[in-house]
Amino acid sequence: MAEGAGTGRTELIRRLGLEPYVLELEIDGLTVVPPEVHGVPLAAFDAMADWLLEASERIVGCRFTLEDGPEAEVEVPDGATRLGERGGENTQFLLPQLARGHRLFRDLAVNPVAVALARYMIGLRETRFSSHNAFIKWRGGYGYGPNLGLHADQGASPQPWGRTALAANSNWTLTDYTLEAGPLAFVRGSHRSVSQPLQPGATRRAEPVICPRGSLIMFHGATWHGAFPRTAPGMRLMVANYYRHMMTLPQEEFRNGFPRDLAGDCADPATFATLCGFADEFPYVRAERPFPRVRGAAAR
Repeated sequence: MAEGAGTGRTELIRRLGLEPYVLELEIDGLTVVPPEVHGVPLAAFDAMADWLLEASERIVGCRFTLEDGPEAEVEVPDGATRLGERGGENTQFLLPQLARGHRLFRDLAVNPVAVALARYMIGLRETRFSSHNAFIKWRGGYGYGPNLGLHADQGASPQPWGRTALAANSNWTLTDYTLEAGPLAFVRGSHRSVSQPLQPGATRRAEPVICPRGSLIMFHGATWHGAFPRTAPGMRLMVANYYRHMMTLPQEEFRNGFPRDLAGDCADPATFATLCGFADEFPYVRAERPFPRVRGAAAR
């Protein structure tokens, strides 16, 4: 049985000792969970960072280091991964489909604490994967521009939104989050507005999420968030495992496209399969229900 399938959300939260973090989610729309609570060793974060740096070099064509960023001058096509105003230099890119790349990322996607908090916000049986991505970010004073790229993740869903989250985001920090490092920005309590950010007031209320390497940042799909620009040398690496309500469209195709052998190669294959929606009725690629036949007729 998948983790938590036979128990209520509140009981699961209590068993894992997550009541303080749930309270922050309820009040602020965001919480930060330290390594001693979520249980992922720091060595795993180092290994994931090394994998992402190597993948970045293969994709971009130059070496990346945590201390200095890209060794060569690189450019990102205008508009790529940008939120908010155009016009400034883009100094980050998105590396998608991480769960296909290494078991470390599959284990992270089914971390019991992250899944429990996502299920608390979305629903015990309704929570599914939407995407597994990494943000590769280096020094650049523009970032997302003056509005910090503030948005709500469930913005494509029709409004008015209700109390139940239609999405939940987990950000795993592979590097320290300081103000100079270009951390996540969020507006405290904005999930209760059940709307996209209202400007210009939203930007004035935005604050940085300051936390050390190895932290888990969880937030509600209606929470207004973006990021501050990185002004310090070096890089900010983060893994974003994005969860969705099963009634909403995923960013990445899992049910009919994710390799079953990879889904079975993780810390919790049953939960991974459930969150992929392998047993869901929709979306189907062929008729899965039987057609009627004339009673007594020979099978053709």
